[in-house]
Amino acid sequence: MGPSAVKKKFTQHKVIKAIILFSLFPLTACGGGGSNDSSQSHIGAGNGSGSTTGLTWVSGTFADHADLKNQCAADSSGSEMAEKMWLRSFSDDTYLWYDEIPDQDPAPFSVLDYFDELKTSALTPSGNEKDRFHFSMSSEEWQELSSSGASVGFGFNIAIEQGDGIERKITITYSEPNTPATEANIIRGAVIVEINGASVAANDSASIEALNEGLFPSESGQQATFKIQDLASLDIREVTLTAETIISDPVPLVKSFASTAGKVGYVVFNDHIATAERGLYDVFNQLETENIDELIIDFRYNGGGYLAIASQLGYMVGGTNTLGKTFEKLIFNDKYPSVNPITGRTLSPTPFYDETVGLNDVYISAGFELPTLNLSRVIVLTSAGTCSASESFMNGMLGANVEVIQIGSTTCGKPYGFYAADNCETTYFTVQFKGENNLGFGDYADGFSPSETPMLDTEIQGCPVTDDLTKALGDPQEGMFSTAMHYLENGQCPTMTTAETKTYTVNTKVEQGFAVQDKRARSQFSANRILTR
Repeated sequence: MGPSAVKKKFTQHKVIKAIILFSLFPLTACGGGGSNDSSQSHIGAGNGSGSTTGLTWVSGTFADHADLKNQCAADSSGSEMAEKMWLRSFSDDTYLWYDEIPDQDPAPFSVLDYFDELKTSALTPSGNEKDRFHFSMSSEEWQELSSSGASVGFGFNIAIEQGDGIERKITITYSEPNTPATEANIIRGAVIVEINGASVAANDSASIEALNEGLFPSESGQQATFKIQDLASLDIREVTLTAETIISDPVPLVKSFASTAGKVGYVVFNDHIATAERGLYDVFNQLETENIDELIIDFRYNGGGYLAIASQLGYMVGGTNTLGKTFEKLIFNDKYPSVNPITGRTLSPTPFYDETVGLNDVYISAGFELPTLNLSRVIVLTSAGTCSASESFMNGMLGANVEVIQIGSTTCGKPYGFYAADNCETTYFTVQFKGENNLGFGDYADGFSPSETPMLDTEIQGCPVTDDLTKALGDPQEGMFSTAMHYLENGQCPTMTTAETKTYTVNTKVEQGFAVQDKRARSQFSANRILTR
């Protein structure tokens, strides 16, 4: 048994978290055999010995990307043109929609700007970009983020409301414990009104730059001054925070309690990163001991991560209901109907893992039998920030005929994933596959939506309700939590629930006008699945 893939998520920094997926027994993206070390994640590894002299773009003609790999401008082993030509060939070979990439001369572009061009411009049925998940980051940052959830920041996570006709608003959704944010008592529901002298509502270029620089520090020790209006307070206070390396807690809250529906467990799950494997293992051992009858998983801020984690979570929830069933089948482009183009292995479905896979054996090794609640249904709390691996969990459970009740708002819509591709100290993420569940369904590019009367495959039985930032997560009066409990106890939605209608993004870069995710921002990391084995 081995891990298989990665997804992504939003944190306090410009990328939020990684959505990492797994398939059965694939190699690491670097071509190494059997290692969980994501530092080895090189795709299509070549020896870097090919000459870069006289590289010329010819429309429709593509060199083997293995011959162009590791020819880098920075160390004089190659050139920017070689890096761009590698990106071009690699994309033509492995991109899910390779035949929708415009074949442009790379010469006028920088390397990163050229990468941004190597994607489809097609739209989903609702008019969203089909590929909203194309991004890159430094390889060093990726290694830290994917293995331990480490990123530079202040420890708070935010929701940004912005767009046509909406005055920008930045609200704290939660803060990591033992961080500058919690030390300054910046908690859920607080509103940031000013950053480094720039009003959050301002829309001029200088203010936008100041807001992003303050919200998303690039290195430890960087300071920013915030004016904060705490929940239920008219006063505005000023605090200066110093950025540091933040280690996120992917499973920060678990509790159980008696109700008329039986013993109910509640788990806040914020990130499918490697450290979540141990966190979930411990949490479900606790819940199994407590004989849980019903389970609520709070996914509202979970942008994704390792598919292996989502698969394990599926087994820990459904147990015997999932055995022998496919969690997710990966579909690559039509050049590779039966072979994984990254690993070279014959395609085989990802099962529901019933053992640990040891994503980070500092926390937990491979081979431990997983606990399970053997439930036939699960309640999930969702928002627009619920992406990728979180959606794969929902789709996988539906495919296994485990009932899913959705409380909240429409998820982000990410049935796609990719392997992390390292080249010249940059890691690239370009969509390479889509996932389908045990019933062959995977068409949810516009997300899953809760509905009291589902009629479409992407509508799930449940209740539309907004994120209630006025109450703590797990508070019995918090909107999504109380709605979930009402549904469990009454079998229907409460009469007063409202669908989320605001332009809402989680930890995205602040933009002028309508919210547009920065393709190279940490926030973009949160909606992607990245294969690592």
